[in-house]
Amino acid sequence: MKLSHLHPQRTVNIILLFLVVCICGLTGCISRPALTRQTFAFSAPTIFSTNAVAGGHVLGIRKLQIAAPFDDRSFVYRTGEFSYVRDPYAGFLGSPADALLAPMRGWLRDSSSFSAVVEAGSALKPDTLVEINVSQLFGDFRQSEHPAAAITMRFVFFDAPNGIPGKVILQQAYSRSVPLDAPTAAALMKGWNQALTEILTEVSSDFRRSETGGRVR
Repeated sequence: MKLSHLHPQRTVNIILLFLVVCICGLTGCISRPALTRQTFAFSAPTIFSTNAVAGGHVLGIRKLQIAAPFDDRSFVYRTGEFSYVRDPYAGFLGSPADALLAPMRGWLRDSSSFSAVVEAGSALKPDTLVEINVSQLFGDFRQSEHPAAAITMRFVFFDAPNGIPGKVILQQAYSRSVPLDAPTAAALMKGWNQALTEILTEVSSDFRRSETGGRVR
């Protein structure tokens, strides 16, 4: 029977049903469950044992800035020399700056380089300030068989006897590319945590070296 001979409403229903079946077949909604968003956070980096005596400096983090296009909650994946994509199903609980600030402050506080690491508004005034710029924070998937977690950060430490940044004590950029166990968001977060631990360990060592007359880079 031709569609033109059917009741108009029944014809519309048949067409709508056909469209729904086609759409579901194309998107896989018949056999594939709906994807849910995953959220992650940086964990407190591991502090390796050291024989160094805790420094007497009180550190304040003046600012921590994430460069675009990595300052979004969604994870960013590098897929080519100039191409990046955001993952709509994986990201940080808050902004990436907030996600990094708490564990970094905790690590620096528990390391042997500073007697304290204070937050803005603390009654304990810092005599050393640091500015941190994160220029790269992405999953490197340019080679699908060799995925990696990439971080590049620049630290600038200032002598600040009155809470005002003065002479530069240390300025240095640090980069890490950590191979991933699997091309997944969870593996990427694990790789970022390892990279952050390695960077902060090197930062702490460099700061202590600068205090004993090492060259500021």
